[in-house]
Amino acid sequence: MRPRVEEVRIQGLGVIDEAVLELSPGFNVVTGETGAGKTMVVTGLGLLFGGRADPSRIRPGAERARVEGTIVVEPGGRVAQQVEDTGGDVEGGELIISRTVSAEGRSRAWLGGRTVPVGTLTYLADDLVAVHGQMDQQRLLQPARQRAALDRYAGDELVKPLRAYTQAYKRHKQVTALLEELTTRARERTQEADLLRFGLQEIEKVDPKPGGDADLREEEERLSHADALRSAATTAHTALLGDPMEAAGGAHDVISLLGEARAAVEAVRDFDAQLAGVADRLAEAGYLISDVATDLASYAESIEADPSRLAVVQERRSVLSGLIRKYGEQSADSAGVLAWAQRAAARLTELEGDDERIDELTREHDELTDKLTDLAAELTQVREAAAERFGLAVTEELTALAMPHARVVVQLTRSAEFGPEGVDEVELRMAAHPAAPPLPLTKGASGGELSRVMLAIEVVFAGADPVPTFVFDEVDAGVGGKAAVEIGRRLARLARTAQVIVVTHLPQVAAFADQHLVVEKASDGSVVRSGVTTLDHEGRVRELSRMLAGLEDSELGRAHAEELLGLAAADR
Repeated sequence: MRPRVEEVRIQGLGVIDEAVLELSPGFNVVTGETGAGKTMVVTGLGLLFGGRADPSRIRPGAERARVEGTIVVEPGGRVAQQVEDTGGDVEGGELIISRTVSAEGRSRAWLGGRTVPVGTLTYLADDLVAVHGQMDQQRLLQPARQRAALDRYAGDELVKPLRAYTQAYKRHKQVTALLEELTTRARERTQEADLLRFGLQEIEKVDPKPGGDADLREEEERLSHADALRSAATTAHTALLGDPMEAAGGAHDVISLLGEARAAVEAVRDFDAQLAGVADRLAEAGYLISDVATDLASYAESIEADPSRLAVVQERRSVLSGLIRKYGEQSADSAGVLAWAQRAAARLTELEGDDERIDELTREHDELTDKLTDLAAELTQVREAAAERFGLAVTEELTALAMPHARVVVQLTRSAEFGPEGVDEVELRMAAHPAAPPLPLTKGASGGELSRVMLAIEVVFAGADPVPTFVFDEVDAGVGGKAAVEIGRRLARLARTAQVIVVTHLPQVAAFADQHLVVEKASDGSVVRSGVTTLDHEGRVRELSRMLAGLEDSELGRAHAEELLGLAAADR
């Protein structure tokens, strides 16, 4: 379902006090007497879609002008999604857009019930409406739009090479970015690699081991207190076994005392089983104490004060502490240093492999550049053929629209850089007569001619341009007779694929409309008010008669009006 404008309400704009336009999905025409306010309809549509707010257009005596439109859109479609992204709502497939302009020049906009910047309406309009009028910024005059429209006009012939080009372009862009990053960061990468190498060499020189710092700490403690440890072991040994240098007898060492206790109990153990058990335990205690005494003697002999070894241990601990501070990160032991070394080695391998990576990417970049050059040339060839067909078709349309000497061409220029759609820059140009050079459309045509040129372009592009609603003002300026009929016929043809809204003063154009709206002016002598009325068949006959003969009830005018309506109906 294509979006379309269903209804527009205008208040306080120009001579229009209040008006409601009910629009059909096809060809809508707006007519009325000079000064009735037909142009205000186009102005209102322009405001609705983000056009420039001019406070001088506000109705005298009114505080503000207000335009509100109901747009039928596809739920979940592109437009609905854009509205939802701004926080607005689309209810039942209907989107409400509002715009107010105060007499002081302040402008406010609402989209789906939510206040939005006016620029949001302009952005949304790109997918909804194309306004072709003397004072309007023409959507199809934008170079990007012209290229996109030409590509759609070219059809299936362009699809395959454009898809291949797009894929190659994306990869080419990625490779270019990677190469740029690797080459521009060469100095930083070198510096990083040097720091990593220095750190790894420093760690390798020390050669830390898992848990080695704890072992060193224990050894330092033992060496620092060697005299005290040896003295304690010797004293304990003497307490257990006694001093062999002392005279025998009267000894009070543990072994002697245990021996006396055991001898006393052993003498009577046969008289009581319980005491026999105690004797056994005393024997075990004697053996255990003897073993401990032996260990103490061995330990005392092993402990020596070694100042040189102590200095070595303290120096290594100092070096390890420095490594832990530099590379241990959150760890307080050598495990953090070893983990850093592992990561640093992996990163260094990656950095040292960048040179090979650069060579690989450079080769791929060159291959992609050659491929893009060939694909871009193929795109240019297809576009040139489509541009020639398009130029001839538009020129033929212009001949039927009372511009027999005008010629439209599509100029393609090649950019030095690859773009997302190729290297072609597309510009529509027009030569007003055979001797004139083709100029950009805004310079080669007057306001009224430009509207006709845009009509011819839109008719040729019909079905290729996705914009669902077209608005034409002054499309029939300076035209009459047969040319006016051709304009009406082409507008009707365009309305087969899109909604068309036209402001006209020509009955030949108005006769082709599916919906005829008339702007009526009323005056009480001091205040002029205008409103909009939707005409039935009889009303259309009267309005066309007025436009033809200046008199609504002229029999000749009515007959001619009926003839025009019949001709238009037969043509449709």
